[in-house]
Amino acid sequence: MSKQLQLSEIVPDHLYGKRLDQVLAEMFPDYSRSRIKEWILAGWVKVNHRVCETPREKLLGGEHIEILAELPDDERFDAEPIELNIVYEDEHILVINKPAGLVVHPGAGNHDGTLLNALLHHCPSIAEVPRAGIIHRLDKDTTGLMVVAKTIPAQTHLVEMMQHREITREYEAVVHGCMTAGGFIDEPIGRHPTKRTHMAVTSSGKPAVTHYRVMEKFRNHTRIRLRLETGRTHQIRVHMTYLNYPLVGDPVYAGRPRPPRKASEELLATLRAFKRQALHAVMLRLAHPITLEVLEWHAPVPQDMVDLTNKLREDTKLHGMDTD
Repeated sequence: MSKQLQLSEIVPDHLYGKRLDQVLAEMFPDYSRSRIKEWILAGWVKVNHRVCETPREKLLGGEHIEILAELPDDERFDAEPIELNIVYEDEHILVINKPAGLVVHPGAGNHDGTLLNALLHHCPSIAEVPRAGIIHRLDKDTTGLMVVAKTIPAQTHLVEMMQHREITREYEAVVHGCMTAGGFIDEPIGRHPTKRTHMAVTSSGKPAVTHYRVMEKFRNHTRIRLRLETGRTHQIRVHMTYLNYPLVGDPVYAGRPRPPRKASEELLATLRAFKRQALHAVMLRLAHPITLEVLEWHAPVPQDMVDLTNKLREDTKLHGMDTD
């Protein structure tokens, strides 16, 4: 038996002049362009309460999009009893502290064992919310705070808040290289032109802004705090690599480890053993989507990043700030 999907959003102004199928593909990236085209041709898409069966129709921005579609069985996912580290929960939203290794949403090669499967078990009614209430993602090996909507009204408002940059997300990271000062990077991010599983700074990409500040300097590494204005795939990892300060342990963008001169065997072993990007979503602040109360949560830095920082601190204390 198929499941009914309901989506309702306002077209952002920056999509002015684009075709309906292109607009929907950008607004609802979890669904393929071919599937979106099928929905349009089937008469399941309304623009300002009018059924639109023309994928090429141009939009102006500000239109109300409604989709009432049927999802086949292969897009229904099983509930699984996966433990969640719940930081906050009420009848409308859920905030979790995601561990490393947990994929957020099922995809190729990850149909089960994901956060979505865990949410379906923890709160069965969340199955009625698009994407099980997931409005933003963390990479598999990035840890930290995520907010999930438990109801469609909460999801609608959270998505709008995310689009209007009204949700504050801060991260802590350890990067290669000794940064001298904080700043921000405003460079578009899109698919890498040749490595299709990678992202890159590219003129054809979507706008992306990351703010960063130095928290602690080591001999050849830096602990930093970052704040996102946008939420592009791999945004922090790509932006910091673009600045030539890739994240420690990043298996995609960092390349070879960059140990400081005369590093101890203990530090070298720690750097070699750190197999994930040293990135943690440490703070989340938002106005509650229903009550409008401003809420803020903090998640302690995980032990592997604490251990890494301690080893770098010991190395710097021993050798001073003399870098290569």
